[in-house]
Amino acid sequence: MPELPEVETLRRELVEAVKGKIIKSAEVRWAKMVRPLSEKEFDQKLKNKKITDVKRRAKILIFDLSGKDFLMVHLKLTGQLIFQKLKIKGQKSKVFTGGHPQKDGVDNLPNKFTHIIITFKDGSKLYFNDLRKFGWMRITDKEGIEKLSGEFGLEPLLKEFTLEKFKAIIKKYPKRKIKQILLDQTLIAGIGNIYADESAFDAGILPIRPAGKIKEAEANKLYQSIKKILKLSLSKKGTSADTYVQLNGQPGGFVPYLKVYGRKGEKCKKCDGMVKRIKVNGRGTHFCEKCQK
Repeated sequence: MPELPEVETLRRELVEAVKGKIIKSAEVRWAKMVRPLSEKEFDQKLKNKKITDVKRRAKILIFDLSGKDFLMVHLKLTGQLIFQKLKIKGQKSKVFTGGHPQKDGVDNLPNKFTHIIITFKDGSKLYFNDLRKFGWMRITDKEGIEKLSGEFGLEPLLKEFTLEKFKAIIKKYPKRKIKQILLDQTLIAGIGNIYADESAFDAGILPIRPAGKIKEAEANKLYQSIKKILKLSLSKKGTSADTYVQLNGQPGGFVPYLKVYGRKGEKCKKCDGMVKRIKVNGRGTHFCEKCQK
C-alpha cells in the first residue's frame, strides 16, 4: 500500500495536473468503488465541478471541489491514479501515475484495470485503476472531511508532530511493540510497513521492543529518524510510487536507500550481519539484530 511519501508525491503531481480543471463527466465501471452513491449520482455530483485544490490526510487524497463538496480517494493496496493529457494525433499521450505499480497498468487506457474515468472539459482524463478493486472514491461535505480528519493521528511531517507529543504516545502504550505504535493510524498518520521498518533501523531500535522499554534518548532518536526517513523518501518521490512523464517513466527513487525493508537474507548495509524478517501482528517486519537492540 502506498504510504505517506508516495501519496504526498502523487498529491503534488495532481496539483500541477488537475488544479483548476472542470469535470465534464465521471464514468464508473465498478459500482462498489463509489458507494453509497450510484454510478449516476456520482457522475451528477461531479459534473461541472472545478477542482480548486488537492490535499492529503494520512494516506487519503482530498480533491477540493467548487461548491461545498470534496472528493476523497483511497488507493488501498493496488490502486493507481493516472492522469492523461489530451491526445494529439501522431504523438504519444503524456501520462503520469502514482500508487501501486502494476504490469500493463498504463497501456491502452482505459484497460481492464480501469474502474473510474473522470473526463475534464479540456479533454484530459484521470483514470482510477485498481488490480484488486479495494480502492475507493467518496464524495463528501465539510462535515465528512472533519470526521475523516478526526479518525487519524498526528501528521509526522507537520509542526504538530512534536517530540513531546511523540514521547507522550510511547508513554501511553508501554506494552505495545514500537512497530505497532508506528503503524497505528489513529496515533501517527501515514506511516506504513516500509517506513516503520526503516525508521526503527535508522534509530537502532528493534521493532518488537515494547514501548515501555525505550529510553528517552532512544525515543528522541526514533522521532528524528521518522522525520528524516520520510523527508528523504519524499525527496526521492517515494518507494512504491511510479511517476511518469511519458509511458517510459521511471519509478520512485527511494529503493536504493532501503536498509532493511524487502532485504531478507541480504547483508546489512551497516554491519556484517544479515537482515531478518519476522511477522509482527501479521505484518512482515525487517531488521538487523546486530544494529538494532
